[in-house]
Amino acid sequence: MTVAGRSFRTLKIAAASLALLLAAATASLLHYAAPLPPLDLTAATERSTVVLDREGRLLRPFLTTDGRWKLPVGTGDVDPRYLAMLKAFEDRRFDSHAGIDGLGLARAAGQMLANGRIVSGGSTLTMQVARLLEPREERSLGAKLRQAVRAIELERRFTKSQILDLYLTLAPFGGNLEGVRAASLAYFGKEPKRLSTAEAALLVALPQSPETRRPDRFVESARKARDRVLARVERAGLATAAEIAAARDEPVPTARKPFPNLAPHVAEQVVAEAPGARSHRLSLDARLQATLEALARDRSLGLAPQVSIAILAVDNDTGEIRASVGGVDYFAAERAGSLDLTRALRSPGSALKPFIYALAFDNGIAHPETMLEDRPARYGLYAPENFDMTFQGMISARKALQLSLNVPAVELLSALGAQRFLSRLRDVGVSVAMPKEGGAPGLAVGLGGLGITLHDLTRLYVGLARGGDAPGLTVRADDGGAPSPRLVEPVAAWYVADTLLGAPPPLNAVPGRIAFKTGTSYGYRDAWAVGFDRKHTIGVWVGRADNGAVPGLVGRVVAAPILFDAFARLGLDPRPFPQPRDSIVATSTHLPPPLRHLRHDVPKTVSAMTTPSLRLAFPPEGARIDLAASATDGRLELNLKVAGGAPPYTWLVDGAPVLPPTRRREAIWQPSGKGFLRISVIDGTGASESVSVRLQ
Repeated sequence: MTVAGRSFRTLKIAAASLALLLAAATASLLHYAAPLPPLDLTAATERSTVVLDREGRLLRPFLTTDGRWKLPVGTGDVDPRYLAMLKAFEDRRFDSHAGIDGLGLARAAGQMLANGRIVSGGSTLTMQVARLLEPREERSLGAKLRQAVRAIELERRFTKSQILDLYLTLAPFGGNLEGVRAASLAYFGKEPKRLSTAEAALLVALPQSPETRRPDRFVESARKARDRVLARVERAGLATAAEIAAARDEPVPTARKPFPNLAPHVAEQVVAEAPGARSHRLSLDARLQATLEALARDRSLGLAPQVSIAILAVDNDTGEIRASVGGVDYFAAERAGSLDLTRALRSPGSALKPFIYALAFDNGIAHPETMLEDRPARYGLYAPENFDMTFQGMISARKALQLSLNVPAVELLSALGAQRFLSRLRDVGVSVAMPKEGGAPGLAVGLGGLGITLHDLTRLYVGLARGGDAPGLTVRADDGGAPSPRLVEPVAAWYVADTLLGAPPPLNAVPGRIAFKTGTSYGYRDAWAVGFDRKHTIGVWVGRADNGAVPGLVGRVVAAPILFDAFARLGLDPRPFPQPRDSIVATSTHLPPPLRHLRHDVPKTVSAMTTPSLRLAFPPEGARIDLAASATDGRLELNLKVAGGAPPYTWLVDGAPVLPPTRRREAIWQPSGKGFLRISVIDGTGASESVSVRLQ
């Protein structure tokens, strides 16, 4: 027989053997496939809960219920070079085979026959996904056949990209790390979108033997495995010799890095509110959040160990919170770091004064150039004093607010009415906590004699920046536009914004860049600074979580520099606030006579001078009213009617508002029971009328 004949005969035998092998393999696969239950994809759906910023950047991930880091990831989230290296090293024919690589299996079978043991499994990436979905300890022919069956099933159900997504999510990387995204963050401290050649090679090598190649425990083993991948990458032509040499010189990480933990207080809050969701998209900006958290840490170094800092940054156009720093250090026990101090009730000191002025301007009681008296005064038992214990004499409302004088602010509040002031704050949805003693609110509320959170206080200043309407602040990106109840009219808001723009800044700060106000609570327990430009409002609080006193804790000295630094890091928007057409820009001597000085014996507006005096038309003084006679469907109702005065009208019962302000002269109130009541009405000029009645 010729050489050619013998060669042809050998090829025929080889072909027949291969056909028999394929037939046997097919029969075996069919045999194993018949009794198998449906493929369980539960492992692919179990993910770590993640909290993301408005652009999808990771703020904070959470462990799965069984203590693993398993972050959602897809092919679009990783470096394309890593994917090319993964295929070159693990499965060169991944894009063309149907789940099983016949050549790879033949090679693995030959190695097993030659060595008497399994040298390489011949597994495709699809087969590895099948093994990860149905993990088994044994390395047997039966287990391999099962993986092959599952691989074919996966290829029929999913695209190649989806199968890669499953691998990227399920692949083990040592310890409690599953998925390439968790591994990249843990070992390199970055997302897998842009990996170096050495980093990509290490991530390709680890899943083959994740526990023996963990770089944080077996750095030399990890380095050798990485270099083997680099050698294969060079042979495949995926990198130049120079790139491979540089990658081999790159050190292997020897410790795991912490996962991102930005905005931990907000993250925990949103996860607790929707525990079933695996992804939460917030309105925060991760870069700004990191910047302001770093600012809080830096500034805390000069403070006592128990003192913390809270910062809130808001987008004025939308009311969306862009950064929320609940404290200096989430894990610091001495600072009570786990408490969200943006939500803690604190005394605002002078930080509420701008809203006394805003409401006084809004109600025609005063104008920024109205002259006020800064001199010793007494209101019953209450005698306010200025912070520096001095008096300025006659001073304009503008200057009094810029200098944060107490006495003129109390004088304005007295003309406005403390209850009316608080009612307006509550009308826009702001919560204020009064002392437990009860009784009618006193004038001390204007100087911090109540409790408010940094969240609500910042919201009020957002209202000034927006021209008077104060939106509810939102932190979820999908919350939509929050309602914006009106605090004051645009003219009054502009008067205050323009006044605060001229407030003297702290040392080394540029004046006239932001409108801002500081506050210091009684006993040096809280230091505040809140400021705004056209685009953003930022609120800062400094103090102890346990409400302890801190000597020297003054808003202007401690909180204001943090505020100005925050705006500098944010990027200032120093454009002037637009002036409303109806505003009056004039000196005190050129104002209408009623507005030149704060006087209590004359009305302050033309409309007030021509409006009939306020009178409560019904119910009359001393009336006995049978509620049953006017009950509707079993509900007790009382008709209220006012004559004269100027709208809007605010109705109070026993000193507490019972209905929202209305421009109608008639209202219906539903009492909760019977007995003696004091019914009051306040009109738009601040005039009031009260009667005592008995409901029976």
